[in-house]
Order: sequence, then structure tokens, then C-alpha cells
Amino acid sequence: MGVHVENIDWTYLLFKFDGRINRAKFWAGIAVSWGFGIIFAILAGIAVGSGSGGLASIVVILGIVLYVVLIWIGLAISIKRWHDRGKSGWWILIGMIPFIGAIWALVETGFLEGDPGDNQYGPNPLLV
Repeated sequence: MGVHVENIDWTYLLFKFDGRINRAKFWAGIAVSWGFGIIFAILAGIAVGSGSGGLASIVVILGIVLYVVLIWIGLAISIKRWHDRGKSGWWILIGMIPFIGAIWALVETGFLEGDPGDNQYGPNPLLV
């Protein structure tokens, strides 16, 4: 049982806040966002290292845009995982509690199973 890339609705996964996703799709979304961030960091380092001031300014602007997009993606996939656990998306705020909040959020969204049946956020994503 794995995640088949061709079966993922990437727009829904990365940009929508409604519904539920399973752990595999959560980790796929995390991998995609980290991948984009790492690739951009490498390209930005190369561009800034080239010594062109104008290019460096463009890289900074693109970096800010990418950062906002990555925050959106992180919120979207995390909220859908909280929904899968039968909890409001507002539970994402638990991550603001120093140290314990991040661990709690990681365990809940990354490792624990979702509700086995339908809940108020939609059907079980494993059965759809």
C-alpha cells in the first residue's frame, strides 16, 4: 500500500483546506514542499554566488514568494490531516507551544491513524 503519484490530485493536496488526507499523502506533500525549498536554495546560492546584484534582488523576491507558497502548502496539508484525526484545523496552532507543540503536531499528523470511518470533515480517505 503506497502512494501512487498518478493518483494524487496535487492541486487539492497542496492548496485546498477542506476534507481529509491520509498519512501517505501528508508525507508526499511534505516531501514536495521540502524538495521545492531545497532546489530553490541551491539555485539561489548559485545565482547569488555569481556576483550579479540585479539577479540577487530577483532571487530574494522569488524566495519571498516561494516562502509564502510553502507556508500555504504546509497549512493546507496539516489542516487536512487534523481533519482526518477528527479535529478542527485550528489544532494547527498547537505547534506554537514551544517544543511540546511541535512534537504533538508531528505525532498527531504524521504518525497516528485517522478516524476509521466518516467524520464531520468527510469520508475516510483510505476508503475513497
